[in-house]
Amino acid sequence: MSHDVSVENFSDRYQLAVPPSKQDHRQGSLSARVVLVAYGDYQCPQCGELHTSIQAIQRQFEAPLFGRETLCFVFRHFPQPQLHPQAQKAAAATEAAAAQGQFWQMHELLLKHQQELGDGDLAEYADNLGLDVTQFLRDIAQKVYVDHINQDIISGMDSGVVSAPALFINGVRYTDALEFEPLLIAIAEASHS
Repeated sequence: MSHDVSVENFSDRYQLAVPPSKQDHRQGSLSARVVLVAYGDYQCPQCGELHTSIQAIQRQFEAPLFGRETLCFVFRHFPQPQLHPQAQKAAAATEAAAAQGQFWQMHELLLKHQQELGDGDLAEYADNLGLDVTQFLRDIAQKVYVDHINQDIISGMDSGVVSAPALFINGVRYTDALEFEPLLIAIAEASHS
């Protein structure tokens, strides 16, 4: 009997514990055929490479099929400060930018400049985006968004995530190669099921 329970618990580790919602940062509709959820760390090189692949995949699915959007992309924070000391602050920077309507713009900048995430760099990115830099820096310093970031981390851990990047396609953990082609195939298959 206990064997069945452990198998069941093991399969649960491959399910997304917290479904995507309007509280998530997302590109596309939650009612899309495929909802791709990524847990990421802004200082993680694999997250940067995956970001490039996801952007290319998004371009492949831009045209809606049958009047319904095909792909929704959701990003959740999973900073690993033990490996990447600036990841937590970078996550806070995207949230501070989000408060001023610029989450995706900051997300993009940080993934392009993963080795330049110091305080001066973050302030420069905020300035380049036309943000209120004083408010942006105050929000980061006062740890305004730590609860939101921690909720993402906990939802990841509850879903079996132990490191970034981690992907879920329609709520199921994607464990194949993170390169463009295998991921594109998996998303295409999910869009037809």
